[in-house]
Amino acid sequence: MQFNQYDPGDYYDELFEAKDQPRPEAALLIERINSMSMAELQQRQQAAQNALFRLGVTFNVYSDRQGTERILPFDIIPRILSVREWEWLERGLKQRIEALNLFLTDIYSDQKILKDGVIPLELIESASGFLKPCMGLKPSQGVWCHITGTDLVRDRDGQWYVLEDNLRCPSGVSYVLENRRVMKTTFPQVFNRMNILPVDDYASQLLETLLHLAPTGLPEPTVVVLTPGIYNSAYFEHSFLAQQMGVELVEGRDLVVADGYLQMRTTRGLKRVDVIYRRIDDDFLDPQTFRSDSMLGVPGIMDVYRAGRLAIANAPGTGVADDKVIYAYVPQMIRYYLGEEQILPNVPTYLCWEADQQQHVLQNLDKLVVKAASESGGYGMLVGPHATPEQREEFAGRIQAKPRNYIAQPTLCLSRVPTLFEDHFEGCHVDLRPYILYGKEIYVNPGGLTRVALRRGSLVVNSSQGGGSKDTWVVGWEKF
Repeated sequence: MQFNQYDPGDYYDELFEAKDQPRPEAALLIERINSMSMAELQQRQQAAQNALFRLGVTFNVYSDRQGTERILPFDIIPRILSVREWEWLERGLKQRIEALNLFLTDIYSDQKILKDGVIPLELIESASGFLKPCMGLKPSQGVWCHITGTDLVRDRDGQWYVLEDNLRCPSGVSYVLENRRVMKTTFPQVFNRMNILPVDDYASQLLETLLHLAPTGLPEPTVVVLTPGIYNSAYFEHSFLAQQMGVELVEGRDLVVADGYLQMRTTRGLKRVDVIYRRIDDDFLDPQTFRSDSMLGVPGIMDVYRAGRLAIANAPGTGVADDKVIYAYVPQMIRYYLGEEQILPNVPTYLCWEADQQQHVLQNLDKLVVKAASESGGYGMLVGPHATPEQREEFAGRIQAKPRNYIAQPTLCLSRVPTLFEDHFEGCHVDLRPYILYGKEIYVNPGGLTRVALRRGSLVVNSSQGGGSKDTWVVGWEKF
């Protein structure tokens, strides 16, 4: 009985309602694990990690001097959601993506939401992700955010919150697919008995989304994945998705604008490219439009895009919706554009550019999490309760110097999942990143990437900060 000593404690546990009381959707898994010896579990854990190593499932840490690649730590105890709960999350995610897309359409055209005073003009103009060269752009099919990774967390009371939106180049879906592949061999009997919704069709759904964007009238559009190259932190994912979709993986040097079209260099000469799934940031996409020193993009690619001869996913300019200050206004966006109340709530957020809220933040830094508006990956963040007085003082100075650049939120008590540590289980904090595709319709891949904080007591789940991952099972019912 491996879970005899496991105590969920005063947390929301994703697998247990209380000590020795599995949640209904997790009961069969817990029964199976309890029937195994710890030695067998450890063996399966090592086998799973070895399988991911052989598959080359890696990520890069730019600050790591020991090498360019690491294997993402993986834990074989999955996170489980009931299909009923998942359907509610799915509705909330679709609502949010629809509103964010309408916001991007508006903000780069008529800016009605600003004229009506729903969002202050100065917040948009000062957002690093708001790109004036994108004003007037009309993306194919009217969609800006084709691929989104939305970070969700669950608090101690079981309430779900949206932690942040990722509409530029969200990464991590390759881990979802490879984790599932490994888990099917780790717990084959459980997979045979439980109705776990599949994630395997993500690549085909992604390709269908990209093909939907292609300029009309093309019998066989050419799709490519544009990568910055092997030193990018998500290069494994770029190559993996290109291979899964059966399309070319290219770098900027492989592409050229010729005769008014984007062309790919091949051994048989130039070949027209119709759709790009780009995995490079806006600033580096076109040195003639954005950063003139970029060696990663393609000179003139934005001219081809503006002319409607090329589709780019995600559309340039989507980063303004990633801004953590703009995030605070998503509930207003949903009401403004859709006439609805949000299904998935935001985490309560303090805006440091407002004097009274800034004062509250400065007086309560020991209780709050402070985030830089345009940072990601766990960087530019202060977890107040775990910070030293010196660190809190430093962040107070940053906030006072550039208040627009910071928000603060209460320190949520993130839900936990049992995680294997040597010869026992410990509860580790997790978040969840579902992946949403916006093509002809909005599609949400069932489950998503569960990131887990593998440092004891840590709330930071990012892989660059010592986090790992788990498979996420959306369970309908048992098979009998």
